[in-house]
Amino acid sequence: MRAVASATTMGNLAGALGVQAEEATIVAELKAGSEDAYAWLIAQFQQPVYSLVYRIVSDPADAADTTQDVFLKVYRGMKRFNGGSSLKTWIYRIAIHEASNRRRWWFRHKSKETSMEPAVSVDEHAVGLKDMLVDEGRSPFENLVQAEVRARVEAELKQVAEPYRTTVILRDIEELSYEEIADVMETTLGTVKSRLTRGREALKKRLERHMRELELSADEPGRKPARAVGERVGKRAEVLP
Repeated sequence: MRAVASATTMGNLAGALGVQAEEATIVAELKAGSEDAYAWLIAQFQQPVYSLVYRIVSDPADAADTTQDVFLKVYRGMKRFNGGSSLKTWIYRIAIHEASNRRRWWFRHKSKETSMEPAVSVDEHAVGLKDMLVDEGRSPFENLVQAEVRARVEAELKQVAEPYRTTVILRDIEELSYEEIADVMETTLGTVKSRLTRGREALKKRLERHMRELELSADEPGRKPARAVGERVGKRAEVLP
């Protein structure tokens, strides 16, 4: 058993070293100004960065502009990247910083404006938290319920206070490890775990409140589907880890 465990550990270590070596090669090419390397970087990170930024700033136009700013900062700062963290966590740290700045600017200057931009949904592949809300083989009505639940989770998540919301996003949607989140947010593992617990609890309470509202509306004539939606939201709130 010890031999098996040792082999597994060595295999994991070799895999990690392989990833680090591959990333070091990519970083070297980026620092050298390789266009192919930058094309890879954008293809690899543009959608995840946009999804992360959008969940912080909430406005699709602002999210698109901020995403461009993030990659501009990455391009300009690449020569100063020293490998103290992974490339991914370094980019995410820049993204959160830029999104937070944009959000603060928005509250100061644009909060009273009405956006004419159409609503834009985030990438369906960047679901994480929403994976808990997906069932296979749904009927048309279940699909409708599913869409309402997904939209409600997104809406209620936006109401969770910072830094708890970003911590939940990074862990349950972006699926970063605790160590990566601590690196991105420049804090300790204990703080990450505390923020995650509080953020999940805040989201769960908001979903449960919405469920109760739906159940009350379901008591009205002709509103039975609303009760089904409420029950679905409640069940999903219960499985939030």
